[in-house]
Order: sequence, then structure tokens, then C-alpha cells
Amino acid sequence: MKNMRKIKVLLILLILPVLNGRAFTEKELVADGQEKNRTQERSGVPSTGDVDVASLEIDASRLGAPIQSTMYGVFFEDINFGADGGLYAELIKNRSFEFPQPLVGWVSFGQVEVKTDRPCFDRNPHYVSITNDGRLLRAGLDNEGFRGIGLKEGREYCFSAYVRSRDDKPMTLSVELVNRGGENPLKKDIKIRGNEWQKITARLTSPFTDTHSRLRIVLKNRGTVDMDHISLFPADTWKGRENGLRKDLAQALYDLNPGVFRFPGGCIVEGNSLATRYQWKNTVGPVENRPSNENRWNYTFKHKAFPDYFQSYGLGFFEYFLLSEDLGAEPLPILSCGLSCQYESNEVVLLDSLQPYIDDALDLIEFANGPVTSVWGKIRADMGHPEPFHLKFIGIGNEQWGSVYPERLEMFVKAIRARYPDVKIVGSSGPSADGEHFDYLWPEMKRIGVDLVDEHYYMEPEWFFANAHRYDNYDRKGPKVFAGEYASHDHTTKKDNNFLTALSEAAFMTGLERNADVVHMATYAPLFAHVDAWQWNPDLIWYDNLQMVRTPNYYVQQLYGMNAGTHILPVTLKGKTEGVLYASAVWDDKTKEIILKVVNRSETSQSLSFAVDGLKKRVLSGGTHIYLASDDLKAKNVLGEPERIVPHVRPLNMDGNHLQLEIAPQSFNVYRIR
Repeated sequence: MKNMRKIKVLLILLILPVLNGRAFTEKELVADGQEKNRTQERSGVPSTGDVDVASLEIDASRLGAPIQSTMYGVFFEDINFGADGGLYAELIKNRSFEFPQPLVGWVSFGQVEVKTDRPCFDRNPHYVSITNDGRLLRAGLDNEGFRGIGLKEGREYCFSAYVRSRDDKPMTLSVELVNRGGENPLKKDIKIRGNEWQKITARLTSPFTDTHSRLRIVLKNRGTVDMDHISLFPADTWKGRENGLRKDLAQALYDLNPGVFRFPGGCIVEGNSLATRYQWKNTVGPVENRPSNENRWNYTFKHKAFPDYFQSYGLGFFEYFLLSEDLGAEPLPILSCGLSCQYESNEVVLLDSLQPYIDDALDLIEFANGPVTSVWGKIRADMGHPEPFHLKFIGIGNEQWGSVYPERLEMFVKAIRARYPDVKIVGSSGPSADGEHFDYLWPEMKRIGVDLVDEHYYMEPEWFFANAHRYDNYDRKGPKVFAGEYASHDHTTKKDNNFLTALSEAAFMTGLERNADVVHMATYAPLFAHVDAWQWNPDLIWYDNLQMVRTPNYYVQQLYGMNAGTHILPVTLKGKTEGVLYASAVWDDKTKEIILKVVNRSETSQSLSFAVDGLKKRVLSGGTHIYLASDDLKAKNVLGEPERIVPHVRPLNMDGNHLQLEIAPQSFNVYRIR
């Protein structure tokens, strides 16, 4: 399926230059926007000679190291309303009334109480009791959603709730959709009978489009009704699943063609405390009975009178594994190593008390891979997936540092190796790209024998340009590298997702690709951000309650993901190219193409003589040129202008095995050559 996706996209690009829903004219393809940028002291490939005309040579006589299928992927963390309010399609906030202040997200009117006697769900015991005593006009609740509820005119939405009539007499609820002006043109009556908990459902077709709507529930006749787990989903979710994902955001992930999907974070794995760490076992089983958890990023919304950012766990490990399967990506779960977030807390699980944490890791592998006759394999099967998920990787710890981390990691490694020797283990080099923690942890990762080491770097664009050579001299025999969190931060624009940051990442990634024998995985971070509810930027994809924007950084990731190839090709860049041109080349054994990636960060176009040696009797027969450029370094895609910077495509004509390329100023170029 993954190969067919690549071939399908390439055919579309060859036939009609269409990306992001827009077709580009031939005039636009030839006269594309061009960028301005500064020069930099270092090139991304070995450069020899000092001639006036730059040249690039590819040796096709021998293939280099294989490129891992996991080379380019997706990092997911529930930050910036990334899960609840984002990828997870649920539209109701605090649907089970389990926040510390149980009516956060709700506005009650009339007589409404929160109760816990005779609950519907034992791990979510709170519910509301609504009473209409006949003296007040009405009683009920409004839900604000996640900074509003996004509704589209003519679209269907699935309402559900668990209810009972306290007085065991017929009752009527009015379920209403209310726009930001307070108008509620849609009202649907639902009858309730019986004093035992029961699930009610209704289909609602929105009569309006509004990003900041509300859901209203009104008890119409005298009596009392109890309600729990009040839910509203768009009917059209990703893959049409119940408890599903927001379709446009999931599609954007699919379009990246990722090879690995890392979840659930990030710092939320650690938690502000050990009590609030991410515990995967709470995220599986019936969704109504998954206990909520305080989000690590809860208190970073300073403007809120009371924190309202919690994890419903409706998007849990089962759903993450399903999404990995849908994306064609290897799942990479990250688990707590027994340390809370070291930026926030000094909580440490004593070594003689660490076994439950180790058991969580072993049980997770059984949940993913075990037979249906195993304890956790049966739980997976009961959730609807009897086939194993074929988990191959697991990460222990996130950004830990100091001796407390390898002491604990070593215990995990021994236990996992003993029971699951084929599962590859990811360790960490700490929170920085260099320095004391980094220098201490890398030797420790080698000593312990992890398979990959997770490196993180959030740095200025100049750092990314300068570090395109970062992995040229890494140990070829040690653990492989997982560039697990990285993003270029332009502090001059308050860290916008602008073209400068995307260009610097594209240059840096030529170094990842040239060193694919060392770098086996790379994922940009963070992934998602809600425009009305974010704590961290830059982010790959921005959205409101109805629309989304793919950033220039997104398109860089997509162009690498769609053009990863299967083997490195040796490439040599000659001429005055230091700090100007960055390049890498790969062979794609599936499509029988050479794929060349070139970044020009200078202010002027660059003439580049391109030649392929070692073809013997074979000849090059043309191909495709895909490029990303802008006439404004600070340009970015926003909700009102989402296609300001998008890839363009044009045919590439060959003259034998040589080609004279004109590389546009400050541009990222991908050449697929048949």
C-alpha cells in the first residue's frame, strides 16, 4: 500500500501539477516565486576544487547504505490541543464531568448538580443530575467545546449520552445546536424511559457553519434526568470509525507518507509528577470507562482562570496503533522510565520499586503483538483487532538526564531483551543537541546497548544550515540515531513557521539523508497546534475548529517522505558552493529512479552542472522537478492564505547523462530522474 501511494502521487504529479487542492498553470510552473536569504559558512556535502562553475557528480556504479523505511516520520504529542480538540474528533470538552472542577467546559442553567451515587462507569463516577421542578423556565447545559465547536452546514453529527430517569417516568430532552449569535435553529427531542442507565443516540444535521458553536441540552418536562459521557462527533471521521479521528488532520498525516509514528509524546510521557505520567493501560478498553488524566501542558494556559487541558484518553494506545497501521508507519510508543519531567519535578521511582513500570513495557509489547490467548492480546482482540500490530520498536524515557536515567533504562533493556529480543529499544541523549548531558548519555547508551539514541534540537535556522554535516563523522558501529524532535526556531519572528525555517530544515535534512547508515529515523516536532489554544510554536500543522493549514515546514517533510528512496548514492559537489548549495542523492529501487535533492540558500540563482557516472550502457531519460520557493523569507501559510507557499512541479528534460541545472535563489528542489 505504501509503494502504491508513492506511485499514485508521482503519476498525479507527472500528469497534472496539483498540490493541496490547487492546479498550477504552466506559466506558474516556469516562473515560480524565488526566495532571498543570507549566505552560510558551510556546505552540506563534501566540496572540492575552486572553479567558477559548480558541478555535482553522482556515482551510480555502486549503491550506498540502505535507507530505512522509518527514515522520515511523524511525532505526536498532546500539546496545543493536539489530541482532544485536535486529531481526536470528539467535539465535547469534559464529556464525563471528570475535571477537578467537574463543570469546566459547561454552563449550567436551572437546577443542575454533579453526583457520584450509583454511577454509570466505575472509573468515571461523576455525572450530572438535571431537575426541572416546574417553577423555572427550563434546566440544562451548554458545552463550549474546545474554544468553540466547529460545525459545517449540511454535515451530520453523531450525538450520544448515557441517561436515566430518576423518577422512572417518560422524560424529554431537547438537543440543540447553537451558533455564536445565540441562535439555535436545530432542536431535536429525545425520549427517555426507565431508571437504569441507557445509551441514547441521535443524528444532527447542522443548519449553519460556525467555528464557535455550542451544544445545548434542555430538560423539557418536570422531573429529573441523570446524564453522563455526553458526546458529539462528526459523522465523517477518518476511515469512518466510531470514536474516530478528525478527517482532514489524519489525511494530512497520511499525505506525509511517514515511515514511523512516535506517540504519545514528549513531555506528557513523564508528566508533571509520577501520578500524572501517561499510563497506557488507562487508555485501552471501553472508551466511556477510560479515566481522564491531567495534561503535562495544563498550566501553560496562563489566561485561563482554571486549567482546562486534560486527557480524556479517548485517543489511546489502541487508536494510536490503528493510526500507525492506517498510515503504513511503524508504531513507536514511548513509555515512562520511572522519572517525572525533570524540568518540573525531582520525583524518582526507587530501583527496587521499578518493576511495575517494567511490567508496563512488557505488557504493552504483549498488547501489540501477543496472541489472542494472552492476557493483553485478548484485550486487543476484544477491542476489534485480533491480528497483532507487529510492534518492532519501543522507547523508554523522553528527555531524561543524569545517572538516574541510565540506571533505570538498563533494567528495562535487560527485561525486554530477555523476553522480546527482536524488539528494538530507543534510549535518549537528553534535551539538547550537545553539552554536558549529551556528552554523558551517549557513552551510556552505547554501554547499555540500546538500538537507537533519540536526539533533540530546537535551534536557530543558522544552526540547521551549519549542521548539515553533523552526522558525517558519527560512529558507524554504535547505536543508530533517531532525530526524534527537531525544528528550526526563527526568534526574530517569534518562532513563526516561515520559509526561512523550512529552507534551513531542508538543508539540514540533506545531511540526514547522506548519513542514512547512521540516521534511521527523523521526526519534526511538535506536530499540531490549534490557533486558539497553543502553548508552543513552531508546529507542523495549524488549524481551527474547521480548517487546517500545512506550513512550509510540512511541505519539506512531505517532499522528503515522498522521495525517500531505498539506497544512498555517493554525491560530490565541486566549486564555490560552501554555505550556498546543499545536496543529497538516493536511488529508488522500486521506481528505478535517481532522486536528487538540492537546496540553494543564496540570494542569487546558481548554475549547477549535473552528471551521473557509472551508468554503463544505461541512459537518463528525463523526469520531474518539484520545487518549493518564495519571494519572502518570512512568508508563511495562514488560515486566510493557506497556499502561499506550496510545492510546484514541472517536467525535467535530459541531454544524455548530463544536465545543466539553474537552481533558483533560496529554494528547495527535488529532481526525480528516470
